[in-house]
Amino acid sequence: MPTPDQNLALLGITLPAPNAPLATYVPFVLTGNILTISGQVCFSLEGQIYPRHVGKLGMDVSIENGQEAAKFCAINILAQAKSALEDLNRIKRCIRLGGFINSAPDFPSLPLVMNGASDFIVAVLGDAGRHARSTVGVAQLPLNCAVEVEATFEVE
Repeated sequence: MPTPDQNLALLGITLPAPNAPLATYVPFVLTGNILTISGQVCFSLEGQIYPRHVGKLGMDVSIENGQEAAKFCAINILAQAKSALEDLNRIKRCIRLGGFINSAPDFPSLPLVMNGASDFIVAVLGDAGRHARSTVGVAQLPLNCAVEVEATFEVE
């Protein structure tokens, strides 16, 4: 079975340096065998937010661009996890992802957007990446990002 690092390589992804918090909080908390990653916005691998990932789903941002934004959030989650654990092989299970979608009030496709993060986590972690999930439409997100995702992992 391939390791998370091998799966990232197969996907052509090199994890970026973890992003610094945007306010007064820590990027992750490791307590016992639970790792909680604070909400990660959709910074690209180059550390920027693409214009196609700014604004509201159902108005300014397409479902496909929202899925890509959610994937970048998941990449940033794994970058924080690697910083916390030093080795992604220590992840036993993704317990939960929480997704926040900057959306128009009548946008019905929140779950489709969040699949961008869920599908990526499963692609990297395999069965250990299958998780419980919440997806919520919100009126605004930091930096007017289209998507923010938080995560909880069981670790060794």
